[in-house]
Amino acid sequence: MEKDWKEVYMTAHEYKAEMAKEILENEGIRVVVIDQQDTVYKVFGEYRVYVAEADELRAVELLKNLKQ
Repeated sequence: MEKDWKEVYMTAHEYKAEMAKEILENEGIRVVVIDQQDTVYKVFGEYRVYVAEADELRAVELLKNLKQ
């Protein structure tokens, strides 16, 4: 991942990370989703959504109603 990217959302649910990604991409924001789920026990870990630092405030505002 490139430097100067900021985490704007974290969830334990893959579908919510995908929803966040879709919301941001629909607004023209480049998104990276990092899957940090345990490979054996899928109940441990989370999904983290990152955007470029320049898009951080806008992304946080767009995702404010998406519950973690």
